[in-house]
Amino acid sequence: MAKTVLVINSGSSSIKYQLVDLENGEGLASGLVEKIGEPVNGIYTHKYNGEKHQFEDEVIKDHEQGLKRVLQFFDEYGPNLKEYDLVAVGHRVVQGGSVFPTPALVTPETIAQVKDLAVLAPLHNGPEATGAEVMTRLLPDVPQGFVFDSSFFFQLPEASATYALNKEVADKYKIRRYGAHGTSHEYIGGVAPRVAGKDPEGLKQIVLHIGNGASVSAQISGKPVETSMGLTPLEGLMMGSRTGDIDPAAVFHLIRNAGMNVDELDTLFNKKSGLMGMTGHGDMREVLALREEGDANAKLAIDVYVHRIISYIGNYTAQMGGLDLITFTAGVGENSAPIRQFVCEKLAPFGVKIDLEKNAVFTSEPRVISTPDSSVTIAVIPTNEELAIAQKVAKLAEEGDAYGNKFNA
Repeated sequence: MAKTVLVINSGSSSIKYQLVDLENGEGLASGLVEKIGEPVNGIYTHKYNGEKHQFEDEVIKDHEQGLKRVLQFFDEYGPNLKEYDLVAVGHRVVQGGSVFPTPALVTPETIAQVKDLAVLAPLHNGPEATGAEVMTRLLPDVPQGFVFDSSFFFQLPEASATYALNKEVADKYKIRRYGAHGTSHEYIGGVAPRVAGKDPEGLKQIVLHIGNGASVSAQISGKPVETSMGLTPLEGLMMGSRTGDIDPAAVFHLIRNAGMNVDELDTLFNKKSGLMGMTGHGDMREVLALREEGDANAKLAIDVYVHRIISYIGNYTAQMGGLDLITFTAGVGENSAPIRQFVCEKLAPFGVKIDLEKNAVFTSEPRVISTPDSSVTIAVIPTNEELAIAQKVAKLAEEGDAYGNKFNA
């Protein structure tokens, strides 16, 4: 019987889930709950065995209602969780701060700590803690674990993790660079050497996790030495709706001259900027289509997007003292041949060469798209955060966590 882990990503108004087969790493079933807490009918989507079941038949008032329905879908449409030996439930959490350098079992204490860390990730940690609370009530006999996006980057060197902020203020309010997308960066950093045919020991690699949210990491021998996101996921690259790097004095300027308050600035920087703010579209495919039609705003947006990526590649190459491998992953990185081409063309003066035919092929298979004589190997590898979370949580269920917690049904 296959051993499985149910991986859950709870958002403020949505829940994503996937049932992962631990033996082969495949996703057996997946789904999405949308419009939680909104005064309209929510949307449920459940996919299994090539079939898609979708419903818009009720207002979803909270996460408990949504997750109860999800468990019903497994009973009604498969796969049956008892027959597939559900060994654990894993919950993705954006921010573990300095409290959780490693994954943790879900307990009343760790739930409270995740909630407390919502000050560092107000859009994420609260709903993620709520999802764990609900699932422990619904499946009390199944071990549950938190896996933190920030844990991988807890290993950053102090020079990378530290802001040049007044030390007393930084220490009191826990202001440092925590990073995000760490589960993806760790996963890709682990599999990329094999895909590229390189020895992981001493390997200097850059991982470009570029989707609606986007981040870069620099890794040597699989250990992080730099990353683009900081205290929050706002820092770094230009994104679908986030500014990325911006002079913090822009905040003072808009308070003084536009009369904007904290909430308005938060919304502006996180939800109304990036591709969305520059073009009116947050989807890279739509922006590229506008660019092809000659839209000046779209052209500039793509230029800024690529410029930021190149800036980080140059920075991290210097920090590492060289570069062996660049891997593109996540929604844009895996699926946008034009963006990969634009980035690599900017790197051509340094000997980077891609095979345009390989780059243009649309496939979900990990692959190398650079030519044999390229100075740096370029790879495209689909990320699999769900598998990484499932493996970590299955280990927690067996061994307990680093904080002394063990599961007792």
